[in-house]
Amino acid sequence: MLRALFTPAFTLTLSLTLSLALPPAATAATCGNSAVGFQAWKQDFASYARKKGVKQRGLAALAGAQYASRTIAADRNQKSFRYSLDKFMQIRGAPTIVAQGRKRKAQDAAFFAALEKRYGVPAGVILAIHGMETGFGRFMGDSNVVDAINTLSFDCRRPSFFTPHALAALQLVDRGGLSADTLGAKHGEVGHTQFLPGNILKYGVDGNGDGRVDLTNRVDALTSTANFLKKKGWRRGRPYQEGERNFKVIQEWNAATVYQQAIALMAARIDAP
Repeated sequence: MLRALFTPAFTLTLSLTLSLALPPAATAATCGNSAVGFQAWKQDFASYARKKGVKQRGLAALAGAQYASRTIAADRNQKSFRYSLDKFMQIRGAPTIVAQGRKRKAQDAAFFAALEKRYGVPAGVILAIHGMETGFGRFMGDSNVVDAINTLSFDCRRPSFFTPHALAALQLVDRGGLSADTLGAKHGEVGHTQFLPGNILKYGVDGNGDGRVDLTNRVDALTSTANFLKKKGWRRGRPYQEGERNFKVIQEWNAATVYQQAIALMAARIDAP
């Protein structure tokens, strides 16, 4: 999901080619740098969403969306680009993530072996991402997803990136994959490995076979993460450190170089004999 940098709980972030490409009319509404104009923007966006097939539940969620000031504050205060790799690894608690990752891999070896067999992605990479994004599911966010993603779509900083995700969030509400009350990270990411709504639609997998994609479920989330990496070009059995073929795929997860490097380094340590 190549993102403009997402902070600790943010992630899958990452370059996205969605089938939801916006025509000029979708971006005609005036963006804003404060709550002023948000209500008018929602009305314009509702007209566009309706034309794209969003139904009553999604439109109701949009109508009820509030301007997310905390999301804007977080978006303006991203620091990871400025850290050295050593400082970033220290702040993120790399030794703990590695130790926990190795323990979880051993405890659920069959699951991770099956993931690698199906998608080609080794356990260490999946576990490093899981640890980095939410501390292995300990904190998946406390921000309203619909509020956050629509606020970022309205905000003048990166509307072209977030607007397809805002539309996807409304579609997911229609389908029951999200609700107007779903909580996630401050940029609207959801679940154990923090997928943006458009990425849920595009890469989400029902890993546990219960008939729905629920990224607050660990199995669904980790399976979806492996699927994302495979679809982005992961090559089975190929190395993934900086400068190697699969590192380019890790770069699709987050735009911060230190974040990419940290995933690769911790993954290698988790997978080490």
